[in-house]
Amino acid sequence: MQSALEVLYPAQCVGCGEPVEDTHGLCGKCWAETPFITGHVCDKCGCPLPGDTDGTADLCDDCMTIARPWARGRAALIYADQGRRFVLGIKYYDRLDLVLPAAAWMARAARPFLTRDLLVVPVPAHWTRVFRRRYNQASELARGLAKEAGLDVAPTALVRPTRTAQQERKTREERFQNLSGKIAPHPKRGSALKDRRILLVDDVFTSGATLAASTEACLSAGAREVFVLVLARAVKDA
Repeated sequence: MQSALEVLYPAQCVGCGEPVEDTHGLCGKCWAETPFITGHVCDKCGCPLPGDTDGTADLCDDCMTIARPWARGRAALIYADQGRRFVLGIKYYDRLDLVLPAAAWMARAARPFLTRDLLVVPVPAHWTRVFRRRYNQASELARGLAKEAGLDVAPTALVRPTRTAQQERKTREERFQNLSGKIAPHPKRGSALKDRRILLVDDVFTSGATLAASTEACLSAGAREVFVLVLARAVKDA
C-alpha cells in the first residue's frame, strides 16, 4: 500500500516541489541554498562564529553583554533567504509540511545537549493569535521535535495571559520590556515543569526577549535547567 502511494504521490522537495527520494527532504539545489548553521557557534544562542572551535564554549557579542537565563541554546538555520521563507511559511502560510523536516534539522542542531530526559516545551502564543492563525507554530515545531527525538512534550505548560504588542520594529530594550513578566506557567499544567530539564522551542530568535521570559517562567515553576532551540536565528548582516 505504501509503495502504491509513493508511486501516485512521489516525495517532493519542501523547498521547490521537485521530486526527491527522501520524504520531507530537500533537493540538492534547495539544500545548497538553505543557510544551515554548522561549525563554530555561540553556545547560548547558536549563531555562527568566525574561526574554528577549540572545544570550549564561546559566546557571541550579544550573549556576552545580555543576560541569558537559560543554560545553552542552538538554532538550525540563519533567518535569511530560504531560512526566512521556511519560518514565514510555517508561521503565516499553513506550510505545516515543513514541520517534520524542520524538526529533524533542529534535532541535529541540538545534539550537544539533546538528552532523553528533556521535556520539550513550546513558547506560548496568546489565544487570540492562535485563534486567528489556527495553530501556534512553536507548538507544531515542539511536537515535531519531540517525535523526531523521542522526547516528552508539554505543549500547554506555559501560557501568555496578556496579549502583547508585536515585537517587529521595536528596539532590543523595547522587546525585553514588552515581554517582561508576560509569560507564566499554566495554572494547572505548569506543574509538569517542576524538577525537569526543559527544552524551550520557538520558530525564530531575534533579541531573545521571548525566550528569556519563557525561561524565567519555567524556572519560577521549579524547572532544574532550561535549554533553548529555534528553527532560525536572526544574524546581523545576514
